[in-house]
Amino acid sequence: MIEGGRMLFFVLCGAMALMVTAMLVLPLLRPRESDAGASEVAVYKAQLDEVDRDVAQGVLDPAEAERARTEIARRLLSADKADAGPTAPAPVGLSRTAAALSAVLVLGATGVGYTLLGAFGPAGPYPDVPRADRIANADAMRDGRPSQAELESVAGRMTLAPENVPEDYLEMVAQLREVVPTRPDEVEGWVLLARHEAALGNFSAAARAEEQVVALRGEEVTLQERERLVDLLVAAAGGVVSPEVEARVQELLEDDPGNLAGRYYLGLLYAQTDRPDVGFGLWREVLDSGGDGPYVRLARGQIEEAAFRAGEEYRLPPQRGPTEADMAAAAEMDPEARAAMIANMVAGLEDRLATDGGTAEDWARLITAKTVLGDTAQAQAILTEARQVFAGRAEDLAQIDRAAAQAGLE
Repeated sequence: MIEGGRMLFFVLCGAMALMVTAMLVLPLLRPRESDAGASEVAVYKAQLDEVDRDVAQGVLDPAEAERARTEIARRLLSADKADAGPTAPAPVGLSRTAAALSAVLVLGATGVGYTLLGAFGPAGPYPDVPRADRIANADAMRDGRPSQAELESVAGRMTLAPENVPEDYLEMVAQLREVVPTRPDEVEGWVLLARHEAALGNFSAAARAEEQVVALRGEEVTLQERERLVDLLVAAAGGVVSPEVEARVQELLEDDPGNLAGRYYLGLLYAQTDRPDVGFGLWREVLDSGGDGPYVRLARGQIEEAAFRAGEEYRLPPQRGPTEADMAAAAEMDPEARAAMIANMVAGLEDRLATDGGTAEDWARLITAKTVLGDTAQAQAILTEARQVFAGRAEDLAQIDRAAAQAGLE
């Protein structure tokens, strides 16, 4: 059936190319008007000779012959005038050559263009694959993924060392690497080591340290710590969801079916293994959750591509928070109105973080805003809460600490 459809496609394309060629060529091959005019002139001249012969033989009366000559002469002049138009017709040979070149150009360009841009041949570079076969191929791709260790080995060779890192910081991390393994049961040491290894881009080392954190926590391990481990494992694998990460993601979803990290990474797994339809559905659930954390941002950055590949019509929902129009309007306000508007925005951000949670960037922004508004005590309380929320997540804690340092908080 597939071969029959492909043959019908080629037949239709060939017929269309021939129709276009005929429209260009046939006008060049039609008899020229000049040839028809020359033929008329010859006929009328022959008629004049015939009238003269009839008069000489006494068959035609001279008066009737004069009238006939007048009418034939009028027609002769009209035909001769039409033949001598403003432009001379092209020679027959040149017209036929132009017709042949037009046909070759159209048909040749069609063939060459399809060969370069189309899927030429019995199967083509993009063969038709039934849906069941595509799903089976995607399953085989997913089952044949490299292990976490193999992925880390490849990703580690491509990792670039961070630049402009202070020497004292590097010395501090080196000391942590020496001291922490000598105290294997102290969780906080592994937490610090994971945080700082990640800050230096040593994601494999950070993942090993975070694995120790999760193992030592045992049944008291938090969802955030488990999510943090998944983050580091994916980063260490160069962004690929390995079989080991998939197992941890499934455990997250078993304990928390709505877990955004689990849904995001499961969607990433399917997007990476030629199932954009499944990835799109999972990422859409992440965006529809109403959250505003890092996994929502990651899903927002990739969901449109997944929707396109899955053949879905999809538009990103608007992001929450002040729009550019709001910021422009604030710039036009007098100081008192602007302060009131900022206070309302800060209150809205505080309510959202209290009910829905948010990113480290949101918490840092709230800490800074509270300090600017003079609510230092509240800013300190928010800082303490933020450190609890993002415990074990080095990059997020670093962002919180930077905001606290800039705000002059302890």
